[in-house]
Amino acid sequence: MRKEVHTEKGAPPAGIYSQGIVASGAVAYISGQGPLDPASGKRVEGGFREQATRVFDNLTILLEAAGTSWAHVTKVGVFLADLNDFADMNEIYQQYVTKPYPARTTVGAQLPGILLEVDCIAVIPE
Repeated sequence: MRKEVHTEKGAPPAGIYSQGIVASGAVAYISGQGPLDPASGKRVEGGFREQATRVFDNLTILLEAAGTSWAHVTKVGVFLADLNDFADMNEIYQQYVTKPYPARTTVGAQLPGILLEVDCIAVIPE
């Protein structure tokens, strides 16, 4: 279902991600999620950590609705309004992902009044 791509010939991962993931089966593509409270539709109050937790919780809800979970995520895209929030994002992210870690890209981005947005791709177990 989900197999890590790892070779000593490639650059080793410098964080919580795999060099690559090979997946089989049906796939869920989860759109970028921001820090919106599903109940109110409003952005959560607080700083980066509160927003990041809401973003990853929102992704969890959608993964479950698609019939999958973080254990089957193969690729994550993280978009940060401020790259100085990378360490905090990594700490929160690590609470959700499992080994083998998904492939991941993290970039700085101009975001519309939010501090981060995250999307992901996951295999749907048969």
